[in-house]
Amino acid sequence: MTQAEIVEALLAFIAAPEATEAEFEAMALTVFSYQFRHNEPYRRFALQRGRTPLSVRRWRDIPAVPITAFKDLTLSCSPPERAERIFMTSGTTQGVRGRSYHPTLAVYDHSMLLNFRARFMRGRDRIPMGILFPDETALPNSSLAHYLALARHECGTPDSAVFIGEPGLDLDRMLATLAAAEASGEPYALLGASYSFVPVMDALTARGQRFAMPAGSLILDTGGFKGQSREMAPDEFYDGLSATFGVPRSACINMYGMTELSTQFYDDGNATTPPVKSGPHWIRSRVVDPLTGTDLPEGARGVLVHHDLAHFNCVSAILTEDAGEIVPDGFRLFGRMGGAESKGCSVAVAEFLAAARG
Repeated sequence: MTQAEIVEALLAFIAAPEATEAEFEAMALTVFSYQFRHNEPYRRFALQRGRTPLSVRRWRDIPAVPITAFKDLTLSCSPPERAERIFMTSGTTQGVRGRSYHPTLAVYDHSMLLNFRARFMRGRDRIPMGILFPDETALPNSSLAHYLALARHECGTPDSAVFIGEPGLDLDRMLATLAAAEASGEPYALLGASYSFVPVMDALTARGQRFAMPAGSLILDTGGFKGQSREMAPDEFYDGLSATFGVPRSACINMYGMTELSTQFYDDGNATTPPVKSGPHWIRSRVVDPLTGTDLPEGARGVLVHHDLAHFNCVSAILTEDAGEIVPDGFRLFGRMGGAESKGCSVAVAEFLAAARG
């Protein structure tokens, strides 16, 4: 199958209203076959595990790549120099950043927009948006900058604005915009990195100021804090958002995504934490024992593995560093791994690199 053929097949699969388990499995095996053929490091790893397109019959048996491998190897089915966009992770390990190569953004954009409209927009066509994250001009290799640009351009009203630029946070302009939105009575949406909301909440607390945003207003945060602001426990964070902006916790939605995927997960608000997160029909998740790699039953805590068909050019099966448990209708996320879980994934990384490098 050529790149054009796999892109066409995926665009049609994503556009479908839903997919049965059998339909997902068939598409997942097609994507695995494509990656096995065109991605040399991944093929070596799969062969070392005894997994080939001829032997794998279930999507759950497709070998998952440890997420940190994106920092050590070029995982791409097409020549990296021909990529339309290269997204890089924000964290560094000895100066190395993980990279995802996109020969076309057609699949990523299609995946993001269909999912975003279904899970965040809640039936609206457009809503005025304020973005608390630098734009693509400032961060051309940021998948989050691209994600937020898509949200603003395709789902925001013309007066939607980015409040973080080269000089930093434009707090005065943001507060003036929020005051106008509050007075208008029309719903408003704030979207950005989780850590970007903290200095805004702190500044408003220091001023003794808060807003009562109109009914139907929404907040989307993503990414956690990553050492870029003071840490806040989830309940403290969402209580703060609700008190500061007058948006109920049920309308404070967290998006869980990563550079190494092309599809995002959402919850249905954070009235209680941790909420259940779920994705669209072109992504599936499982939880594995970090030491053996075997699937764990529903309700057991382990390491999350995501199978994202939209991430067709790199690898679709990703062993994360996140602890979670499968529950009805999705999974619960418990943050980064620790203890035995972390050690188990370190072993997986070492095994992958040894096999992929031959």
